[in-house]
Amino acid sequence: MHDITDRRRRFAEAARDERPDLALLCLLIAAEADPDAGESAIDEAQIELDRLAGLLPAQVRGAGPTRWATALEDLLGTRLGFRGSPADYRRLESSLLDRVLQRRRGLPIMLSVVWLEVARRAGAPVYGVALPGHFVVGFGDPYGEHVLADPFDGGRLLSEEEAGLLVAGATGTPVAPAMFSPADPLEIVLRVLNNIRAWAAARPERSDIQLWAVDLALLLPSHPARLRFERAELLVERGDFAGGAREMEDYARVIDAVEPSVAESVRHRARAARAMLN
Repeated sequence: MHDITDRRRRFAEAARDERPDLALLCLLIAAEADPDAGESAIDEAQIELDRLAGLLPAQVRGAGPTRWATALEDLLGTRLGFRGSPADYRRLESSLLDRVLQRRRGLPIMLSVVWLEVARRAGAPVYGVALPGHFVVGFGDPYGEHVLADPFDGGRLLSEEEAGLLVAGATGTPVAPAMFSPADPLEIVLRVLNNIRAWAAARPERSDIQLWAVDLALLLPSHPARLRFERAELLVERGDFAGGAREMEDYARVIDAVEPSVAESVRHRARAARAMLN
């Protein structure tokens, strides 16, 4: 896992699987943050997820959604202490699955990944819910009988009204029914990478982390086109003026037909970057 090309190839292949492995993709993100950890770090984290699933009581299998949610809350939240706090938003490791498994602390989305992967391994009907500003987990049928749980709060069960209050508190906007739909694994991965990009963007000295987070997001089958411009800006910021200019010109060609004025502005930025070579 030391070779960056091999890591990126593996991430791209995993993202294009018919059924993407959420845990593997999150662990490959963690490998970018700590490439020296090697393949053993991925194996150890997968083994830990299997171990945690094995700790769930046998009688929960085949139970209803509330019983599943309560069992996960009892095991992960109460017995093992997985939860989050405001301080976790200041730590990069709060977005890295292997570190979250070790520390039992993390962001809402990464704690939700732990809940999802442990529950899935145990056979639970479980899915992620990508609410704006606060990721939670659903058990049961998302369009029928189901319950929600908040792993950031130790797995506390939530009504949809309570989840709406979480969204309003985080974003100031009301929740829409469509927001409770199951999140696709690749949506979850992109959101994890967005969190890492935001963490690094607030710390200009960590543009290296922002760059690899953008690079991984660009390997996903679907991603915002503007990420290509963000990558170009990062290259210029890091002193690769020629590389950044080329990527700006490529991005301008992509958007020229739909946003000609923006494309021209990007070309102007590219010319300015090239001028810095003189």
